[in-house]
Amino acid sequence: MAGVKVYEDLGKAAAAASEVAAGAITKIHAFGKFGSILGLERMNVLLELLGNPQEDLKVLHVAGTNGKGSICRYLYCALQAAGYKTGLYISPYIEVFNERIEAGGSYISDEDLAAYTDRVLEKVKVMEASGQQSPTEFEVITAVAFLYFKEQNCDYVVLEVGLGGRGDSTNVCKEPLISVIASISFDHMDRLGNTLAEIAAEKAGIIKDGCPVVTSCESEEALEVIRAAAEEHQSMYTGTRHVPYTIKKESLTGYTFDVDFQGVEFHDLEISMTGEHQIKNAVAALAALCILEERGDINLPRTALYEGFKAAKQPGRLEVLAVETLAGEVQHGDEVKPLVILDGAHNQDGARVLKKAMEAFFKEKKILMVTGMLADKDVEAVTGYFAQITKHFVVTEPDNPRKMTAQALAEQMEKQGACCSAEADLEKACKTALQRADQEGFDVVLFAGSLYLIGAARGILRHLLEEKRK
Repeated sequence: MAGVKVYEDLGKAAAAASEVAAGAITKIHAFGKFGSILGLERMNVLLELLGNPQEDLKVLHVAGTNGKGSICRYLYCALQAAGYKTGLYISPYIEVFNERIEAGGSYISDEDLAAYTDRVLEKVKVMEASGQQSPTEFEVITAVAFLYFKEQNCDYVVLEVGLGGRGDSTNVCKEPLISVIASISFDHMDRLGNTLAEIAAEKAGIIKDGCPVVTSCESEEALEVIRAAAEEHQSMYTGTRHVPYTIKKESLTGYTFDVDFQGVEFHDLEISMTGEHQIKNAVAALAALCILEERGDINLPRTALYEGFKAAKQPGRLEVLAVETLAGEVQHGDEVKPLVILDGAHNQDGARVLKKAMEAFFKEKKILMVTGMLADKDVEAVTGYFAQITKHFVVTEPDNPRKMTAQALAEQMEKQGACCSAEADLEKACKTALQRADQEGFDVVLFAGSLYLIGAARGILRHLLEEKRK
């Protein structure tokens, strides 16, 4: 199908940002990441000055704690495969900033990023001159994306919420085609609340009057809130936690499964993302697409759905970096040593899902884990799951002012029975891990933790593994 981009390796062609892009990124980073309070007032003022580009976009809005990025990718790739020019807005990025804004199968160019940033910042100056509060970094980026998508004449835009939902800058879209809410668990409690019900209320803030809502959430406490919000807004509600599916084939390169959505059967649907949770994410995306087609909002041939779902990949989510088998596919027991895997599990639910996936594929394997965390996360809960995956760790640090020091994290993990070596420098930690894998016979080297860590490690590891193969 036209417009399809096969994501064999999203980071493969990523290079350091040009001076043009670096200048724009520096200007964006000059703003505070999040405001002192979440809210839409600043965003509404900024977009008004830009001509409200978001009002001309057909939006699929996706929120949630974990899984929303993968759901966005399934939606995006399926619409692309159907021949629609589709925009995708995500956060955070893994390796290059341009990943955050994508249209028609390509990241925003460095030149466009710089040009659109300058146009948005001109309006920011107008805001500040009139006494308005300055927008945040995320609000500036979101405004850049809206303006870019409009002028790229995107047929549809898949929009990932940055934080929460109700007060997130993406929530200025008044009439999305559909709202999707992925799994809900504990994260960002300082801003979203201390119970699943409170967090769910923030996520459910993206539900609009008469707009259908799909959720893959499994917590009954959270679902009660989402159902109530859907009823309040007279929105058609669809939960996918009980949608039946049958796994027919599984490997580290993905799954083949059958699924029955409301009496419509899909046989041998293939996805290229690993972990059974990715099937649940795919089912949520499938439900959203089926509903949109039923309502006449899209025309999605089944061949396009299948092609798009198979093409969809998320870097840094149970991503296998080193796979070399004659068949081109890793099955149980025939993976090379060491297999290098990246996963951005940085909260309690993400760590739980990672533990489950590692048990499914590597139950009897010797695993060395490299991790680094932000200090404001629930480190004890996350590392508790990590310590159930293996007892062998190299502990390092993400490049972020909120980082937990390698020494402090090592001490935390040792309390949970882990054996740790601390290496603050990430490149040295990567080299140490690969050397130890060779010397001590580890089957798998697993990198997990902060996405800031995973993004940087991804580039370092690809270089080291390429050097190793020479």
